[in-house]
Amino acid sequence: MQNELAKNYSPKEFEDKLYRMWEENGYFRPSGDKSKPSFSVVIPPPNVTGQLHMGHALNDTLQDIIVRTKRMEGYNTLWVPGTDHAGIATQIKVEEMLRKEKGLSRHDIGREEFLKLVWDWKEKYGNRIISQLKKMGTSCDWDHEAFTMSPTLSAAVKKVFVRLYNKGLIYRGYRITNWCPHCATALSDAEVEYKELEGGFWYIRYPVIGEENEYVTIATTRPEPMLGDTAVALHPDDDRYSHLVGKKLLLPLVNR
Repeated sequence: MQNELAKNYSPKEFEDKLYRMWEENGYFRPSGDKSKPSFSVVIPPPNVTGQLHMGHALNDTLQDIIVRTKRMEGYNTLWVPGTDHAGIATQIKVEEMLRKEKGLSRHDIGREEFLKLVWDWKEKYGNRIISQLKKMGTSCDWDHEAFTMSPTLSAAVKKVFVRLYNKGLIYRGYRITNWCPHCATALSDAEVEYKELEGGFWYIRYPVIGEENEYVTIATTRPEPMLGDTAVALHPDDDRYSHLVGKKLLLPLVNR
């Protein structure tokens, strides 16, 4: 007597077994036939800061559709998987864990011990991410799995940066940055969360030297740079202040 078809789909009964079979038979490896056109994709490497989210699932599914289509069309197809070290983001996650679990900072335990914790974090969550990608059925060639801080990739990045520097395409300059006082480093725009806050509008009276009870009132949203003030400009067509042209003002607080 045949078993009845189960009413509910049980992924545990099929998915791991099927994926293991796909891997063992090398279905995701490129054919190696150089007579065929080549097609390759490098997966945008997910950060080893936790686990995959819905954005990864959508993006990787779309890539998988394209890769599988090219494979069926006879292309010599390679989909390269990997993970990204995400330096600052990973550091923050490890610091949070260290603070919550032990009440310590990275300065308390020292550089070497902190680096060890970071690598432990990478092993734990990097492996989880790879497991999640496989659970989704992604047809990556796992023989080509990469990590952005592996020696070969780090050497390649340095080589490219040196090459771009020698071509004058990379240079050091003064720019406004998103400075994080906690991490003591600059952050990218993608790592900044913007908040709208109520600001203040300050009116500061600058005494006119040699004139009793006469002032020039300066309005500003940022009073702290006033300590570096060296001059005040007047509009030449503004009759309200024409009598002050050539006079000097006293800088408040420091009396300069």
